[in-house]
Amino acid sequence: MNDVLTAILLGIVEGVTEFLPVSSTGHLVLATELLGYDPQRWAVFNIAIQPGAIMAIVVLYWRTFLAVGKGLLRWDPGSVAFVRNLLLAFIPAVVLGLLFDDQIEAMLESATVVAWALIVGGVAILVVERFARTENVLGISGVTVSQSVKIGLVQCLAMVPGVSRSGATIMGAMALGIDRRTAADFSFFLALPTLSGATVLQLVKHRDAITLADLQLIGIGAVISFIVALIVVKGFMAVVTRHGFAPFAWYRIVAGTTALAVLNLR
Repeated sequence: MNDVLTAILLGIVEGVTEFLPVSSTGHLVLATELLGYDPQRWAVFNIAIQPGAIMAIVVLYWRTFLAVGKGLLRWDPGSVAFVRNLLLAFIPAVVLGLLFDDQIEAMLESATVVAWALIVGGVAILVVERFARTENVLGISGVTVSQSVKIGLVQCLAMVPGVSRSGATIMGAMALGIDRRTAADFSFFLALPTLSGATVLQLVKHRDAITLADLQLIGIGAVISFIVALIVVKGFMAVVTRHGFAPFAWYRIVAGTTALAVLNLR
């Protein structure tokens, strides 16, 4: 398969999985491994195309961004709390990401780690869905400072590929008593600083090894992931509203088990 088709395929995988609690990075690692691609060559690509999916959130929630921006100009308490909560949840990922960047990058080459993380994460989602007691907290601005920090700490679990950033933040929020809708929205918006920071870190770290051809492939992958994510996010909220997160949990368990079986047979 030529590089352009590979970039398109991985862009589709990113767009489909980034905001679902199934681990986009984990799926990209598995796709790279199972399809026989060089994992070291595509590792930076897999991170660098994330801004494409991020832009889907900007487009879908532009009214919210506009309202928060206007509110900040008036120093509206709700808008200030909205930004404060996201920043507080973002800080733990910055600290741990900078401290353990090399170790995290090394795990990106292990498809076995991803497979086990998918299974364990699926079980965790089922447990939280079964036992969490949630209540409406009136949106992201209604989340407390303590809850925001704890969500940020839980998000750091997603540094292990296969755990899922969205899954960790959504389940962490629900375990803290936050309703499904607010938990999902918090995860979506927290993706903006988190994924942007991870992308910048990887591009700066590997800047000497990235060629013009690599940037072109990254651009293709980012555009594809943007288009696909636009469609997937809307469908995701419809599924969650009707069926909760259990379908994604069972998918993770099946996918992880299948991946382990295939890897052991190779």
